[in-house]
Amino acid sequence: MLIWPPAGIWTRASEMNELLALIIGKSNYWAALILLLIGLYGMIAKNNLLKKIIGMSIFQSAIILFYVSIGDKRGATIPILEHGHGPEAEQVIQAAHYANPLPHVLMLTAIVVGVSTLGVALAIIQKIYRVHGTIEEDEILESIDE
Repeated sequence: MLIWPPAGIWTRASEMNELLALIIGKSNYWAALILLLIGLYGMIAKNNLLKKIIGMSIFQSAIILFYVSIGDKRGATIPILEHGHGPEAEQVIQAAHYANPLPHVLMLTAIVVGVSTLGVALAIIQKIYRVHGTIEEDEILESIDE
């Protein structure tokens, strides 16, 4: 006797829906992971110094995206307290209602450091090009060995 649907198909379908919802719900983490891997590939696999710098910049952007995603809190408000007067002035402060500003502040600092690093790296690449006439890593190493 054939029984349709097979036993357990509905539980598998609901498990797949839960897995799909988990993957879509964490899409910012997946985007950060993909950008991280692209940047890492660019830094490791490419011989052109400019492409390595672009990979480093993508890698830094992925890290910033990841940390900003961690700092997000649904339903939270900014951590600024208003001091009132009268009976409502003695309210109990509940930390769960406020977003933690530390990850965002640290990432602002990381953005500034990333831009500075990019500027210095581009200046060094210009100097390397003037001295060696190329920005290909293999050709630079050959000219150093000669």
